[in-house]
Amino acid sequence: MPQTLTESRQLLQEFEFNKLFVQKLGWDNPSSHKILSAEIEGETYYRKAIAQLLGVVVYEITSASGNIPNATQRLIIYREIVQISAENLLIFIDKKRTKCLWYWVKREGIKLYPRDHVYVKREPCDLLLSKVTALKVELAELETLSVIDVAQRLQSGLDVERVTKKFFEEFKQQHVEFLSVISGIDKETDRRWYTSVLLNRLMFVYFLQRKGFIDSGKMLYLQEKLAESKQRGTDLFYSQFLKTLFFEGFAKPLDLREEGVKELIGDIKYLNGGLFLEHPIEQNYPNIAIPDAAFEKILDLFAGYSWNLDDTVGGKENEINPAVLGYIFEKYINQKAFGAYYTRPEITEYLCDRTINKLILDRVNQSLNSSNSSSPLTK
Repeated sequence: MPQTLTESRQLLQEFEFNKLFVQKLGWDNPSSHKILSAEIEGETYYRKAIAQLLGVVVYEITSASGNIPNATQRLIIYREIVQISAENLLIFIDKKRTKCLWYWVKREGIKLYPRDHVYVKREPCDLLLSKVTALKVELAELETLSVIDVAQRLQSGLDVERVTKKFFEEFKQQHVEFLSVISGIDKETDRRWYTSVLLNRLMFVYFLQRKGFIDSGKMLYLQEKLAESKQRGTDLFYSQFLKTLFFEGFAKPLDLREEGVKELIGDIKYLNGGLFLEHPIEQNYPNIAIPDAAFEKILDLFAGYSWNLDDTVGGKENEINPAVLGYIFEKYINQKAFGAYYTRPEITEYLCDRTINKLILDRVNQSLNSSNSSSPLTK
């Protein structure tokens, strides 16, 4: 993982939010560190600006009682602050600085749609980190950046919905639309099957990029590569980039890849598995074509939701995690027809433990037998 991402993770976990914004995200220190107080529903709250950028201000909010305010109180506090900082991000922190709630409000006319994310110390911070990294500003950007641009960064990073039936319905609709624009596959059943295969791959890659595992930590890897592909020509993303990423990148070790692959796909690790091997449908239909617009819609859908690799106790059950995808694959993509089912983590953990333990015991026994047979004492 890149050094900057590792350091950002550490600052986030240590609740060093001023250092995170100023040292790692490229924001400025606030013009004033003065702590201001306000009385709301019998509770005293304190706010302190910790970072700013072109009029967008990040505040830390604490309370006299040490508690994080409820949803109603948070909205009241926001309405007070928005009068002095039209674009803002509020970070509510408890007294012990072990729990925080990041709070951003989407405005549509007079309607307000709060977006929040809770993080507790010692819990995985991957989900929040993926949102925070969208706020990073490079030095070269500052000359042309405006307050609108910074506000859009806030929106792109924090305006994500928790997965609900809405995601499932949108995903189904995208599946149908994607299926309809694939050419080069004659049979509809094969087109439907291949749509599922391709979306499966894309969601897996999306998880990897949100974790920071692709091309030196690029969390918008697929979106950036789609933009690069469009600059080279029309509808080349699938034929030139994705097929290379799948079959030359993930499916082959570095020493077996063709010349020029790295320049196209970047720093991609080899994945020793079957997901990115050429599928029978791809072998039977060598002239498959898919327009760029189909991938734009899919990536827009993915970008509108929180993606979390944590699937354990303490994880956010309402966000897109492996269990949610397992449900989608099993219930909608209908992999049951091909003998594939989603297996719960406790079952896979048990199977892995049994397999690994047996493997270790076999290797130890082989080593002991080999040592005994070569020892003079056994002759």
